[in-house]
Amino acid sequence: MVQSYKQKPQLQETYDTIIIGSGMGGLATAAILAKEGQKVLVLERHYTAGGFTHIFKRKGFEWDVGIHYIGNVQSEKSILRKIFNYVSDSQLEWADMGPVYDRIIIGDKPYHFVKGVSNFKESMIAAFPDEKRAINTYVDTVFKAAKTSRNFYLTKAIPPFLNRIIGWYLKRPFHKFSDQTTYQVLRSITDNEALIKVLTGQYGDYGLPPKQSSFSMHASVACHYFDGGSFPIGGSSQIVKTIDPVIAASGGTILVSAEVKEVIIKNNKAIGVQMKDGHVFKAKNIVSSAGIVTTYTTLLPEATVIKHKLNKQLQQVKPSVAHVSLYLGLEGTPEALQIPKTNQWIYPAEGDHDTCVDNYLNDLSQPFPVVYISFPCAKDPDWSNRYPGKSSIDIITLIPYETFEKWSDTSWKKRGDDYEAIKENITNRLLTELYKQLPQVEGKIVHQELSTPLTTKHFVNYQTGEIYGLDHTPSRFRQPFLKPRTPIKNFYLTGQDIVTAGVAGALFSGVLTSIAITGKNILSKV
Repeated sequence: MVQSYKQKPQLQETYDTIIIGSGMGGLATAAILAKEGQKVLVLERHYTAGGFTHIFKRKGFEWDVGIHYIGNVQSEKSILRKIFNYVSDSQLEWADMGPVYDRIIIGDKPYHFVKGVSNFKESMIAAFPDEKRAINTYVDTVFKAAKTSRNFYLTKAIPPFLNRIIGWYLKRPFHKFSDQTTYQVLRSITDNEALIKVLTGQYGDYGLPPKQSSFSMHASVACHYFDGGSFPIGGSSQIVKTIDPVIAASGGTILVSAEVKEVIIKNNKAIGVQMKDGHVFKAKNIVSSAGIVTTYTTLLPEATVIKHKLNKQLQQVKPSVAHVSLYLGLEGTPEALQIPKTNQWIYPAEGDHDTCVDNYLNDLSQPFPVVYISFPCAKDPDWSNRYPGKSSIDIITLIPYETFEKWSDTSWKKRGDDYEAIKENITNRLLTELYKQLPQVEGKIVHQELSTPLTTKHFVNYQTGEIYGLDHTPSRFRQPFLKPRTPIKNFYLTGQDIVTAGVAGALFSGVLTSIAITGKNILSKV
């Protein structure tokens, strides 16, 4: 059972494994270890569990903060679906989003990402009839790159001596793709800039435009959605709800409002954690799912960080982009308001993605480089049972943390008039984009709320309000320290930083961390 640390529940002093953070990586690691018979304690500083999979409620509405759609779960045979089934005892159910999962809108022109590889190709060829060969080559290249990732990620979990012998061989095919940017690979396939702009129209899913992002990151996202998108039935809060009993079955607990002050290290071995109130919990293994930057800058003793030069490691990577998210509550059912399931990705008509990002970062009054609109109320078949006569919409765009940095020492909801004025300006601009696409919802909004990078920092404890952990540049995939094992005995990492952005990456990180801890082939059990 999820319990609040503030309620002073009856807890043991010692566990098999303690996990800091209850995002997807922490939850997956906890559930898998629980299935191995371990008693696991998950410690979450926020008052609700789930990290980016949690929801929040206001005035008869709810919103999902991080899950907007998941690919590769439609088929019972897909590895992702099998892992979700394993960690939730098959209690987590999925609703298919239908034939068109993403609509890429460049200026006023829409392009449809249609479910199924042959349908996707047909849709793209219909839009770019002269580019048939390039489109076929692109899809083949995405599959080739995605296929190399499994061995690459498994090298992160195998014993270090084995990695030294065969690691280079297992990683080499992956690096062939990961060392190139998305733009380099696409430009080698076609010189049609309009086609490149459309094919990279999901870059917001990992936060870096094509000339900066590693092609391996792009390929993993594109491939992930080729068979369509899905949404958890009952909303993303079902993830914690279905995983919690699996952890509890082995005597484990998820504790919320439970902030860890420091990991206790003795003789280079992690033996427990000290809570903010001074209380100590001990365990054989300690796992951080708090992100590598937060872990190394705030959770480990300074002497340990200096000894292993962990701060030098952090200089090799940088945090991903920050974002604002506008949460809207509307009067009227999704059907009455004609709200689609399909995500909308809206881009300026002029310029490639990188140019649009640069223009915006130099002058925030320039057009948003990307606006993403998601409709959870339409995607979730259970929505109307929970919220009859209501609808919800999320609108997201990228924004530099620096825009709000000067308010970083202020309290949530008490940041002053200037802060609120910036928020209002962004809100109005995002609403203008929404009304262009769905004019029928104007006048139906009864609640609106904008989160900023400071909100993300406050709730998810990412230092600069980043949404995807670390940037997915080519060099990120060359960093040997982004793996479950650390130089500290019995201290491990999990979460999107050791795999890739998003829920699927974080879920898979739980498998890798569990393999590293137990030495067992967890995938064979899944």
